[in-house]
Amino acid sequence: MAEYELKIACMGAGYVGGPTMAVVAKQCPNIKVTVVDISEKQIGAWNSDKLPIYEPGLLEVVQEARGRNLFFSTNIDEALIEADIIFISVNTPTKTQGIGAGRAANIKNCELCARKIAEVATTDKIVVEKSTVPVRTAAAIRRVLASNDKGLNFQVLNNPEFLAEGTAIDDLMAPARVLIGGETTAAGNAAVEKLVSVYANWVPREQIITTNLWSSELSKLVANAFLAQRVSSINSISALCEATQADVQEISRAIGSDPRIGSRFLQSSVGFGGSCFQKDILNLVYLCESFGLDEVAAYWNSVVTMNEYQKKRFSRMMVSRMFNTVTGKRIAIFGFAFKKDTGDTRETASAFVCRDLLEERARLAVYDPEVEREQMFVEFNYTLKVNAETVPGLEELVETSPDAYAAAAGSHAIAVLTEWDEFKTLDYQRLYDSMAKPAFLFDGRNICDHAALREIGFEVYAIGKPTPSEAAHLA
Repeated sequence: MAEYELKIACMGAGYVGGPTMAVVAKQCPNIKVTVVDISEKQIGAWNSDKLPIYEPGLLEVVQEARGRNLFFSTNIDEALIEADIIFISVNTPTKTQGIGAGRAANIKNCELCARKIAEVATTDKIVVEKSTVPVRTAAAIRRVLASNDKGLNFQVLNNPEFLAEGTAIDDLMAPARVLIGGETTAAGNAAVEKLVSVYANWVPREQIITTNLWSSELSKLVANAFLAQRVSSINSISALCEATQADVQEISRAIGSDPRIGSRFLQSSVGFGGSCFQKDILNLVYLCESFGLDEVAAYWNSVVTMNEYQKKRFSRMMVSRMFNTVTGKRIAIFGFAFKKDTGDTRETASAFVCRDLLEERARLAVYDPEVEREQMFVEFNYTLKVNAETVPGLEELVETSPDAYAAAAGSHAIAVLTEWDEFKTLDYQRLYDSMAKPAFLFDGRNICDHAALREIGFEVYAIGKPTPSEAAHLA
């Protein structure tokens, strides 16, 4: 039987728990890592070579450690009992009803995990919040754990993830920083150092930041809020660029060259998506409102408002450019994932644009290399309440295509909504030849060669980019 110097359990086998624990196991072969989940389907996928999520490099990491010191199981009790450190990495969605609906995070799953730990544990544990949680969630978890009737002691830490989907493995292997928050007591400091020792197997100690619990919890929300703020800021300028025939990419390059500003997250687009940005900003907004900081709440809420405006603005541009009607017209949707190199569709801007086009009774042909039809329809229903009841004939109105060429055939327009690299190198002459004329292309990611497309014959419209005929008129 293998001897391990430490045993870790992770509750939750999703986008954060699975990849994070796989990298921990890879980098720490003397630590046993067990990822548990109530979903047999999810665990079965992790134990196969068709993982439940797509992330470049993830399969190779899992294959290296799985069966050696990385295990995926539905036997939750056994994993919790033997673990020295337990990570809680479960979903904390925005509440849809009750107090704080639409803003506050629902931490029900975190509480249920804490109750399960208190129920089955037979020894003292270090419990780590990996889920993104509101400030002072650790206090609630600590109270639940302290209610155990076995005299056990638990230390609660916060260790937020700072992963970008599509580069998660690189982010885990060479993180810019690891943040660990704990109680400022002797026992709390000891627990923090125990977790530090795990990461120190591959992360330089100076990149492991330790803080108090509340600073750590709040840092994750603030980090995502600042990143989203940059996206909404440049997107607001894209609207002004279109009105004045300036070029948003030239502006991004000009201001990004200032070292005080930097170039990251200054790429204008149809809008940000994913599970983190909007959820965390709304959580921050609710937190500010709870403390009576209404002006602060309004400031951060405007970041979300601008993102909604950008998505709606793109949809309206499509309709207006296509002679103010898309009813019955076939439109090719290039990309449904919220960004390239991931299969994640949560809060994807593509879904919002599709919803707007469906409201106009357009016919959609969607192609994404990593998104299945079932997953697309789950996102439609969960986030936007787009289903067969709200959109009659939905199944017939939305076609999923095997490739970009099939999606474009017979279409009146192409909408590029995810920045997959393959969309840059398609044979656009072939696409154009197969489409109805005039053939429109709407670039929501500014990844195409617009001049070359216009030479082919496309009518091209893009986010924050000048339109030659209108620029000539202004001149």
